[in-house]
Parts: sequence; structure tokens; C-alpha cells
Amino acid sequence: MSEFVKQSLGSLIQELKNDPEKAKVSFEATSVLEEGVRVNSSVRQFEFKFDEPDLLGGKDDAPNPVEYVLASLGACQAIVYRALASLKGIQLDSVTVKTRGDLDLQGFLGLDNTIRPGYERIVFETIIVSNESSDKLERLAEQVDAICPVLDIVSKPVKVEGKLTIQRANELVG
Repeated sequence: MSEFVKQSLGSLIQELKNDPEKAKVSFEATSVLEEGVRVNSSVRQFEFKFDEPDLLGGKDDAPNPVEYVLASLGACQAIVYRALASLKGIQLDSVTVKTRGDLDLQGFLGLDNTIRPGYERIVFETIIVSNESSDKLERLAEQVDAICPVLDIVSKPVKVEGKLTIQRANELVG
């Protein structure tokens, strides 16, 4: 599997060196509120659910958005470990990333406007099983952290623009 990753990424890297404009991509998702606080989201051909625990008015049928952020960070880290290790010929037997986010509900519930509504802190631990040298794996970890897209998104400000479109129910009947 690492060889497939290495070949795929090697081909992509060469293609982007030849035509850097191809490196600019966009990803899209659509999320629709359903019953209660359940949300159905779609990305490409994939669908997944969001919900909140009972404590926050949900039925606890699926992870909530902030839990998906933690899972996305862990998944991104693991993927980047595999990608870089494959390109560099580093053997990884397994990679497990444990993430935790600390959130004060007073911010989310509007009880204290001095408390942010999102995570106040995110911590993660990466557990690697490998016979490679500690120095090599520590250098790999530094490189992973430097280029992991989700780590970049959650650790640095990113420009976000929102737009509200209002449609009247009678306008939807055709």
C-alpha cells in the first residue's frame, strides 16, 4: 500500500511541478438541517450525519461538528504521516492519533461573551509503531506538522466569508 501511495504522490508532484496551476483545488460540502439538531452533510459521493449529545438537545445519533474537527485533525495527521513516510522510504507499522479538545459551553450558549464558543485548546498525541530511529521519526513528525492541512486550518487564522440567502416558502412552490 505504501508503494501505491508513493507512486500516486510522485506522479502528482511531477505533474504539479510541470503545471503549478493544477495545484489550486477547491473542496465543497453541503449540510442540511433535519429534525431537531441533526444535520445531513454531503461531500462528493459521501454522506455523513451530525448530531449533538442529549445534553445539547440532540439524540446522540452521530458525532457533533466539533468532534468531527478532532477526528479530521487525527485523520489528516495519519494520512500525512503515511504520505511523507512513503515518499521518504520510512517504514511505519502503525500510526494512531488521539485528539482532545477543551471547550467551555458558556461561550457556545452565550452565557459569557468573554469565552470563545469554540475550542479553547486542542491537544493531540501521535503513537507510531516503527523500528526506524527516533531521530528519523522525530524529523518526520516535524515535517508532518509543518504541512498537515487540518493542523494548519485549526492552528492559524483563515479567512472565512459567510453569506445569507433568504428564500420565502411561497417562492419555492413552483
